[in-house]
Amino acid sequence: MSELVEVRSSVELPSRRENITLETSDGLKLVGELATPVDRAAKATLIMLHPLPTHGGFMDSHIYRKAANRLPALADLAVLRFNTRGTSSPRGTSEGEFGEGVTEVADVMAAIAYAKEHDLAEPWVVGWSFGTELALKYAVDEDVLGAILLSPPLHRTSDDELLRWNNSDKKLVALIPEFDDYLTPEQAALRFAIVPKIELVAVEGAKHLWVGEAATKRVLDEIVRVVNPARYPLAETFQLH
Repeated sequence: MSELVEVRSSVELPSRRENITLETSDGLKLVGELATPVDRAAKATLIMLHPLPTHGGFMDSHIYRKAANRLPALADLAVLRFNTRGTSSPRGTSEGEFGEGVTEVADVMAAIAYAKEHDLAEPWVVGWSFGTELALKYAVDEDVLGAILLSPPLHRTSDDELLRWNNSDKKLVALIPEFDDYLTPEQAALRFAIVPKIELVAVEGAKHLWVGEAATKRVLDEIVRVVNPARYPLAETFQLH
């Protein structure tokens, strides 16, 4: 018997879930999960880099958890989430300790390598807050199609690191909340002016943590618009069989 469900809040749509372990070049094991569509191949893969672990960020930060719960079914996307070194979640704790965004280069490389080794389709990096710093610093020369930045604070990313993106053919998109605590749309326009290729998306009414269903839906919609536009905008209902 089929049931039409409304896609809201904590609804978890069908997907294949697999616990994975990433192995870094400096010998650490990082815990993670790969969610993929149930009955068809994924069109693209999202490699999720989570917010600052010293301020509560982890692979289950709400936007990322909801991406894994919804996007395999609604948008034919694979969602790869993991805890960076020293970070804990219900999935487990990754080995190592927080490296201030420096030693985490090996974590980013391990995730991208996993996607390549497992032939995951069209990998994209998605960073949120601290995760945007990792994306901007370390993904520019790697085997990904581009980076999507959610609430970039630009605390750890230098102008030299930003300038490297001008020499890349990778797509770069940033979602900037109107009421962000660290970088407002006006400030983002100034800081990112040295990277004219970037697409800046100012999101009215939103805050750094993207709290609320309207903010969640907007973020997930914008991700899908970039990586699989055929599924944009996301459906608001889903037929369970």
